[in-house]
Amino acid sequence: MFENAPLFPERASAIARQVDHLFLFALGGAAFFSILIAVLIFYLGIRYRRRSPSEVGRPPAEHSRSTTILEATWSLVPLGLLTILFVWGARLYFVIARPPANASELQVIGKQWMWKIQHPEGNREINELHVPVGRPIRLTLTSEDVIHSFFLPEFRIKTDVLPGRYSSLWFEADRIGTYHLFCAQYCGAEHSRMTGRVVVMEPHDYQSWLAGERRGRPPAESGAALFVSKACVTCHRPDTAARAPVLTGLFGRKVALQDGRSIVADEGYIRESILNPQAKIVAGYQPIMPTFQGQVGEEELLQLIDYVKTLKPHGGS
Repeated sequence: MFENAPLFPERASAIARQVDHLFLFALGGAAFFSILIAVLIFYLGIRYRRRSPSEVGRPPAEHSRSTTILEATWSLVPLGLLTILFVWGARLYFVIARPPANASELQVIGKQWMWKIQHPEGNREINELHVPVGRPIRLTLTSEDVIHSFFLPEFRIKTDVLPGRYSSLWFEADRIGTYHLFCAQYCGAEHSRMTGRVVVMEPHDYQSWLAGERRGRPPAESGAALFVSKACVTCHRPDTAARAPVLTGLFGRKVALQDGRSIVADEGYIRESILNPQAKIVAGYQPIMPTFQGQVGEEELLQLIDYVKTLKPHGGS
C-alpha cells in the first residue's frame, strides 16, 4: 500500500514501514477529526442559528444525562487516541535511538557543501555512502561549519548535524538499490548542492567494493599515530608514572569527576576532554592537560575517539 504513491518515497529500510504506519495513523486521525469538526460546525450553525423569540424553545431545566455522556465521549476518545499515538511513537523512537550492538560504525562530517564519509576499513567517500544490505549501520555525525541535517527519505531517518557536537543515527537497508541523500536544513546559499546517494549492495559486492576502492588507513590507526605525535602517550600511560587517566577500557564506562559528579565516557565527553580539558576533571588527577583546540580538526578528533574505543582491557571484546 502507498508503495507507488508520489508523496511516499520507496521504503528501503527495516524501520521505514513502522514509521509509515505511525505517520498514517496520525494523519488519518487528524483528517477524521478535522472533517468531523467541520461537519459539526456546519450542522450546528444551521441547527442553532439565530431565530425569532417565538421560535426559541425553553432551555432544559437541568444538565441532562445525555449531555454528560456526550462530554465524556469527546474527552475520552481523543485522550485514548493520543495515548496510543504517544506510546506508539515512544516505542518507535527508542527503536530508532538504540543501534544494535553489532552495527558497523561509520563517521560522517557535514561541510558546505558536501558529506564526507569514513568507513572503518579506511575507505573514504564524498557525497556517496556504500553499505551492504541486511547489516545495521551506525553513523556518528558532526559538522565542520554550520548546522546541517542528514536525511535519507527512503530509509525514513533524519537527524540534525551540529558543529561541536556528535549526533548518532542508524539504519538497516533491506533492499539493494541507489537512494537519495539530502541535507534537510537550509545551510547557506548553495544548500541545494548538498546532495548525494546511498548505494545498497549485496554483501559480497560490498566486500569487492571495499577491496577495489582506494583505501586509506583505518581511522583507529590514524588516531593511534596522532596520539603519539601529539605526545598524549607521555601522560596517558598505563603505569605508575601516569599523570592522566588510563584510557584502556574508558569508552562507555562511568567516570568519577573531581566535583563529585560522574559521567559516561562517550564520544562527546572524549571530544570535550580534548578541546576543553578543564571542563570535567577526573577525580584524583590535576588539571594539567593543555587544550588542543585549533590543533586537531574534526576528522582527527573522530580518529582519536576511534582509537580510544579500541583500547580495551585484555580479554575484553
